[in-house]
Amino acid sequence: MDKLLSQFLAVAEAGTISGAATALFITQPTLTFNMRKLEDSMGVPLLTRSSRGVRLTAYGETLYESARLMQRLHHNMLNAIADQRQRSERGLSIGSGYSWWTMFLKDMVVDYQNQFPNAPVQVSLGNQLRCMDQLISGDISLFLAHEIEGLSPGIGAEFVPLSTVYHGYFVRSGHPLAQGAFSVAEIDSYPQVSSSPPESRHQRYFDTSRRRTRVETVFDHTSFAFSSNSLAACIDYTCVTDAVLRHTHIMRDDFARRGLVEVEQADPKRVSRMGIYLLSETRDEERIGKLIERISEAARAVLPALV
Repeated sequence: MDKLLSQFLAVAEAGTISGAATALFITQPTLTFNMRKLEDSMGVPLLTRSSRGVRLTAYGETLYESARLMQRLHHNMLNAIADQRQRSERGLSIGSGYSWWTMFLKDMVVDYQNQFPNAPVQVSLGNQLRCMDQLISGDISLFLAHEIEGLSPGIGAEFVPLSTVYHGYFVRSGHPLAQGAFSVAEIDSYPQVSSSPPESRHQRYFDTSRRRTRVETVFDHTSFAFSSNSLAACIDYTCVTDAVLRHTHIMRDDFARRGLVEVEQADPKRVSRMGIYLLSETRDEERIGKLIERISEAARAVLPALV
């Protein structure tokens, strides 16, 4: 892949010239010169520079989406050649939230390794947008997550639904919300805990027409009293405070063993679908199809039916 495009992707993802230069192991002046050179070759401004870093212009956004696709195709080509050369069973490379790993993915992975003992397995646990990063970069083949509302179709990701779940609220034993039914407004009056802290660099994944709404909700850092990408840390915090942990209801039995109880909701529950995200260009690959079948079978055994 072209060197300048690779460097442009690094700048766009780091948000600063200095941060990208460090990641690329080149000097900041060299990277600044190369970005100017790229802009000159394109004939349009790609970056808006300020004391706080750089942001993509509208032209930069277009180049970013195209360059990421080129990077994926380049990586896919190299991987395909490596597969042909090795002629060996390819291992698993999956992303997932902690809940799905706990509920069924862990057992599925063990079964897979028992069947293919020489196949390497990589499992990346994290929130859905971090997994999307890894999917687009080619680090994982697919990932399990809630359906992401407002996702830009330009990303090239496809969603395969597996189950319908609802959003639960969890508190420590003895919490005022632990007894009785409460409205969402009453629940929201308590400090909130999130195990999926938003990151501003992920805003580019959402449809431009809905991005402003998305920024004002999901990316509102002040709406949570405590957030961490570690679910264990969120549970620890919730167990010793009056805060409310928002999380998928399927973890309630696991949470109960850790000292948390589910709040009974007086309002209709907010439901969503969970499933598998993969790149559209890999949907017809036999290996991916078999992996989707394996995950779907494991999910059906433990998750609610898809509605």
